[in-house]
Amino acid sequence: GADPSNALVKFSQEKGYYEQKFVIISLGQGQGKKAEFHIEQAKKEGGWVLLQNCHLAKSWMPTLETMVEAFASQQGSIESGFRLFLTSMPANYFPVSVLQNGVKMTTEAPRGLKANLKRSYQGFTQKYIDDCDKPAEWKKLLFGMTFFHAIVQERRKFGPLGFNKKYEFNDSDLDVSCSTLKMFLSSQNEEIPWDALLYVTGQINYGGRVTDDWDRRCLMSILRRYVSIDVLASDYTFSDSGIYFVPKATSIEDFRNYIEGLPNNDNPEVFGMHDNANIVYMSQESNKIFESILIVQPRIADGSAEKSTDDQVLEIAKQLLASLPSNLYKENGNKKLFEVNAHGAIPSLSTVLLQELERFNKLLDVMRATLAQLQSAIKGFIIMSGDLDQMYNAFLLNQLPLNWKTVSYDSLKPLASWYSDLLERVQFMEKWLMNENPPSYWLSGFFFPHGFITGILQTHARRTKIPIDKLAFKFKVMNNQTVEKLVNPPKDGVYIYGLYVEGGRWDESQDTLVDQYPGELTTRMPVINFIPMENYQPGENDYSCPIYKTSVRVGVLSTTGQSTNFILAADLNSKNEAKEFWTLRGTALLCQLDT
Repeated sequence: GADPSNALVKFSQEKGYYEQKFVIISLGQGQGKKAEFHIEQAKKEGGWVLLQNCHLAKSWMPTLETMVEAFASQQGSIESGFRLFLTSMPANYFPVSVLQNGVKMTTEAPRGLKANLKRSYQGFTQKYIDDCDKPAEWKKLLFGMTFFHAIVQERRKFGPLGFNKKYEFNDSDLDVSCSTLKMFLSSQNEEIPWDALLYVTGQINYGGRVTDDWDRRCLMSILRRYVSIDVLASDYTFSDSGIYFVPKATSIEDFRNYIEGLPNNDNPEVFGMHDNANIVYMSQESNKIFESILIVQPRIADGSAEKSTDDQVLEIAKQLLASLPSNLYKENGNKKLFEVNAHGAIPSLSTVLLQELERFNKLLDVMRATLAQLQSAIKGFIIMSGDLDQMYNAFLLNQLPLNWKTVSYDSLKPLASWYSDLLERVQFMEKWLMNENPPSYWLSGFFFPHGFITGILQTHARRTKIPIDKLAFKFKVMNNQTVEKLVNPPKDGVYIYGLYVEGGRWDESQDTLVDQYPGELTTRMPVINFIPMENYQPGENDYSCPIYKTSVRVGVLSTTGQSTNFILAADLNSKNEAKEFWTLRGTALLCQLDT
């Protein structure tokens, strides 16, 4: 959350309390007695006391509760100017009576660039924007810094296209960054230390909140647009339309007047994004509304309905159970796939196949058992447990049940699409098991694509005797080729298909990434040849495009420091645009769509 201390300090200065009648105490071990003393003093003198981080003083909270409850009986002896301010993270041991007797306040970022900039400049004074050794540079870069702050706040509304995770950037980040900027400008050096300024602001002040490497790359690309030597030029604009720029202003009122004239609705181009990003944003908002409506829908149908909800769920369960494929076992497969070499090991990709079969069999077993149990529970033969009840509701809403999701691969598809996708995946694995290694691989069909990627590298390392840690992938897009045409495996590496481009599209005639068509949110990516190479270095014009399992892009932070949703980065040719262009677009490859 946001730290309100700076805002409170400014308010106390305006009211004349800061110099002698305002005490700030950060609570922690041994600070309780000190806080009690200053509260008693402030009650007599009419001062202000700010107790920060109450959640760190759990043992002292009962004492605080007793003191606050006593205020009611001490009204006659307490000076009218006395105020007690408390800040805390949400904690179940924070006294409820204190909350009930106090005024609760939360701070949230305004919605829209214009509102964000207005809020920032309402907190600045003429003295503040004049107080620097390099006044011209300070005013321009201060506006650039506040614009950057507004951009990263608003970019979150685009979901994964903006940032993989929603980070709680707040006014404290802006305050510290502005102080850092002033410090660098006030130094004795004639030259502005741009690298240090970018590092401290992007990697520490704001980047300290960022846990995803790809989000940090995006954050730094945004920062370079608003805090750089280019911003000092008179003709520099923050957007291609020219609407957003640093105004030629000297007074705080000039800046505020310029901000007042900005559009109320933000065009995606100011974020470096395509107009399609607005469609993504509005679709997300609509989906939230529909999900809320579905949740509150009554489960019991009226007498005029053709089928009761029990009948509907029974029919779905019967259909799914009847069409559920059989388990896949090594014993029924092609024996050549599992022949051992001179070292007594089977091929790496065959090991990957066995691991995938184990995961699919586990999922099929759970589905088979729970579908039978659900039917018995509806008929009254067994008790309807909590898991089965949730499964019942999920079927009515066409959603994936939680007891399946826990043993399933990552997917955002509704139940019907998810089941069709499952049948295709099992069919792909069965074909591989019964025949031989396929000429091309459906990356989306794997439970654990990371294991498959490692298997490719391991196969190449065994064949060439190159250490696996020296191998990296080169990516060759097979333009004007289809899976059906590629009947033979490549000389090196493997063919991969089934990927989708989000935030851009691939032009096969130009062999490069190009911008999206209006209204086209995702496009199919052609087959890609993943080629392991020793000490491979990507080309200068290549965009390092992350590949994700699903469009939500966020996952659990793994031991490697990467999200479990992230698979690897593919270096794709970008002949017409700089790499930062695609970073700001949020361009990525997805293994599957949401429908």
